[in-house]
Amino acid sequence: MSTTIEAESRSWRASPRKGRKFRGPGSVGPLGLGVAVLWLSIIVLLPLAALLVKSFDNGAAGFWDAVTQPRAIATFKVTLEVSAATALVNLFLGTLIAWVLVRDEFPGKRFVNAVIDLPFALPTIVASLVLLSLYGPTSPIGLVFNATKPAVVVALLFVTLPFVVRAVQPVLIEVDKEVEEAAASLGAGNWTIFRRIVLPVLMPAVLSGAGLAFARAIGEFGSVVLIGGNIPGQTQIASQYIRELIEYDHQVDAAAISVVLLALAFVVLFVLRIVGSRLARREEQIR
Repeated sequence: MSTTIEAESRSWRASPRKGRKFRGPGSVGPLGLGVAVLWLSIIVLLPLAALLVKSFDNGAAGFWDAVTQPRAIATFKVTLEVSAATALVNLFLGTLIAWVLVRDEFPGKRFVNAVIDLPFALPTIVASLVLLSLYGPTSPIGLVFNATKPAVVVALLFVTLPFVVRAVQPVLIEVDKEVEEAAASLGAGNWTIFRRIVLPVLMPAVLSGAGLAFARAIGEFGSVVLIGGNIPGQTQIASQYIRELIEYDHQVDAAAISVVLLALAFVVLFVLRIVGSRLARREEQIR
């Protein structure tokens, strides 16, 4: 009897009714989908649309003038430089920290694991104050480099590190250690095992975390406001320039700069998502 029921169940799943899409267990249905889309529209899509409309209040020529002014170009350059440096450093060190937290045992591991999430909970202006106290003119360790690009990068590293660590950790936990042990038994070294077995599995997560870190960095404000110095053309990043424009009542220009930042973040995340998906698909095919 149970065999007949299972056969009928498989037949039903394999041949859904014509004209109807099969809805699997746990599906929220049209109502849930509608609520999700409505909420996403209210919280994300409508504000973005309003910002885009605002940025063209002075027409396309006004938008172009706002984003091609020498100050704007210099600000974009600084922002991209420090954000790219931040993402690159976090890509390597964030992956290393995730590896240590997953594969190694040491005293205080739980404490370190909790500290990783501190930048998510800590107000970013507090982070800037802490960094200024450590690396500013009154540095207790004699290391003074505030109002420089390295200071901006350090501030951005502080707030973006969790993105890479938390993206890589769960994937690393799921890596099949038996495959690594089999490779080791065949004479493969640690570097070969990491490069040929572990890294291909981790790459989608690593790229995703690095992309999120980059996107967060190009829009960051609070963590750099004190230690960065806000020097035009040197340490002033786009978010600080936007604030300056708003203070001088140039809201349309500020909206135009914001749209460019959003476009940059979206393009980077979209490209990395495609690359990560292709890497994951290729890894599945190899398996």
